[in-house]
Amino acid sequence: MKIGIMKWKLVVLALLLVQVATAQQAKPAFWDEIQAFKKKDSVAPPPANPILFIGSSSFRLWSGLQAAFPGYTIVNRAFGGATIQDMIFYKEDILKPYKPRQIVMYCGENDFAASDSVSVETVVERFKMFYTYTRSLYPGIPFHYVSMKPSVARKRLMPKYQVANAAIAAYIQSQPNSGYLDVYSPMLLPDGNPRPDIFIQDNLHMNPKGYAIWIPIIKPILIKDK
Repeated sequence: MKIGIMKWKLVVLALLLVQVATAQQAKPAFWDEIQAFKKKDSVAPPPANPILFIGSSSFRLWSGLQAAFPGYTIVNRAFGGATIQDMIFYKEDILKPYKPRQIVMYCGENDFAASDSVSVETVVERFKMFYTYTRSLYPGIPFHYVSMKPSVARKRLMPKYQVANAAIAAYIQSQPNSGYLDVYSPMLLPDGNPRPDIFIQDNLHMNPKGYAIWIPIIKPILIKDK
């Protein structure tokens, strides 16, 4: 009898483990990062009316972001290797809690890197969809889009980045209280290739020299703390 009960307990335990593993596999991409934001906000509520930086790893890995802009209260909610599609999926989580006075966005290059079948038109439409939702929440605040950057690792995608950057720039410059920040051009050598000295070992993410190019481009549009 005891052996039968023990076997039954083992069967139940195995089923529970399968359920846990299945649940973990079923998590959407970047789920844990978004939950980490929520936990962080519950422990220490974010500041009121911050400048909200959102997007992918070029913002997420900017360890000196706040220090680069003294006098500006910044909340960084960029995550993982996000695509604009991922930002649409988590739009409420990364936008609603913060009630920002301004939004700065960097995202798009990972959409192209995810699949060669992703077209410029698809990425631009994704951006418009995300922007439209943002405006439904915050119709009047300044919104700035930082262009997709060139990199050594993704040199083959640069032609797509250029066309998509131009299309997004044309769209966003037609919108009120919105702007486009070109970081693409200053990151190139005179021959049109990406500068190799501004990236870490992966030739994709930037080192401090790369971010030093971005700082004077972004700073003039930021709204200082009152």
